[in-house]
Amino acid sequence: MRYLISVIDDTTNSATGDEMQAIDIFNEKLRANNQWVLACGIGSPDTATVIDNREGKSLFSSGSFLESKEYVAGFWIIDAPNGEVALILAAEGSKACDRKVEVRPLLEG
Repeated sequence: MRYLISVIDDTTNSATGDEMQAIDIFNEKLRANNQWVLACGIGSPDTATVIDNREGKSLFSSGSFLESKEYVAGFWIIDAPNGEVALILAAEGSKACDRKVEVRPLLEG
């Protein structure tokens, strides 16, 4: 089963060199164990555009749809046999990036 591990941050481009090295080591572990699917950072909320086309006319709004001090700064998509393993891996990812993370299963059809 696949899981999304979202990295929660409150400071733009705040990863230190040591954190980036720890993230690289964690990523290599995921790859070696065939648990890696995808990982990357995400632009800060001020780079976002929200699009609402529910009424047949597209509305574009600059900035995030959500005003919050914290935001999703990056993510991993992992392949894990169950939720328990996903949580263990998420804890390792949290330690590597020195940030809070959130884990959710992907609802694949």
